[in-house]
Amino acid sequence: MATARSAIQSLLRGEGYERVGLMGSPWDDTLAAWVQQGYPTRSVYRKAGELSLREDGASTQVEIAGEYEEPVPAWQHFDYDLVEVGPFFDKFPLRGFDEMVDESDQWYVSRNGAGASLRYWKHKSGTPEHIGFLMTTREIWDRDYRDHLLELDPERVKVREMRKNLAEATGAHVWTYYGQMFVWELMRQSMGDLTLYESLILDPAWIHDYNRVYTDFFKTHLTYIFEHVGMPNGVWLYEDLGYRNGLFASPRLLGELIFPYYRELVDFFHSYGLPVVFHSCGSTGEALRLIVEAGFDALNPMERKAVNNDPFAFAEEYGGEIAFIGGLDARVLETNDKEIIGREVANYIDGMKERGARLVFATDHSISPNTRYDSYLHALEVYREHMLY
Repeated sequence: MATARSAIQSLLRGEGYERVGLMGSPWDDTLAAWVQQGYPTRSVYRKAGELSLREDGASTQVEIAGEYEEPVPAWQHFDYDLVEVGPFFDKFPLRGFDEMVDESDQWYVSRNGAGASLRYWKHKSGTPEHIGFLMTTREIWDRDYRDHLLELDPERVKVREMRKNLAEATGAHVWTYYGQMFVWELMRQSMGDLTLYESLILDPAWIHDYNRVYTDFFKTHLTYIFEHVGMPNGVWLYEDLGYRNGLFASPRLLGELIFPYYRELVDFFHSYGLPVVFHSCGSTGEALRLIVEAGFDALNPMERKAVNNDPFAFAEEYGGEIAFIGGLDARVLETNDKEIIGREVANYIDGMKERGARLVFATDHSISPNTRYDSYLHALEVYREHMLY
């Protein structure tokens, strides 16, 4: 049977694929909970200042160098076909800026290099809460931030860390990818949702300028990364365009202001022979034609509780043009009922295969601590029984 790397390449290119791929994304606190249920650990040497995963799933800086017990990386333990290996570079205008604004025992608020204050949990996984923003007008963007993004800055790139991750995963023959948010998520973490949505209507020239600057910034720094770190097998862009009930902006606005820059970046990656996966949580059905026309090679994660997100319908309409990664309702695993899990996993994989879909099996959301370790192992057993085309 083909290696993980070649299996995923075949799926994404639509050439000679023989099985459904596999990946997953349990939260760190899920792995911590699973350790108590039999999940394996390993001893890892950490230098002072490096991050180590604590028993509660939170990452913390090591104060004293030494051996620390941590969960085995999920991609290694579960034999996933894909693993993210970077790129780790500072994408905000003010490089290295991280100001502590407020904190409690449970959370902290920090201001990033684009002037945005975000709240993060200390002891559990989750997306940050948007608190406040300084970049609220184009004048502020022009005055305080724009010029910092116009030139290559090698100090932004963690070359050594990326080389290590890429070499380890490449040696394991898995499909490696660089993953990064792009203009939509960067605007949300720079100017905030309110200013972003208003500006899409009231100041589209600012949106175009922001996206133009950042597209050039990405191409410049990714070229540097390719030259000084190495080439992955592909790329992911994390851009949550929707929420549960629809898109954040109309397809028309997205098509005019956002997707031309997606197309340009996809073309840039394709020029290096790299397939590109588009990740968008929330409802994506109304944007799927735009996603396909922008040249993306695969869609992830097809969140099942969002409207217009039916992977079977996606496969029937677009299966000849794009591959699919994800799509199993994560709440199925949270039932911890092996009969339900087995039935739903089999029905999903077989249903996608019957529709001719090129599929990488995964859940439609990160796996939460509500899923037991043995429940997930059972899902993977059923996957392997149904994975061959």
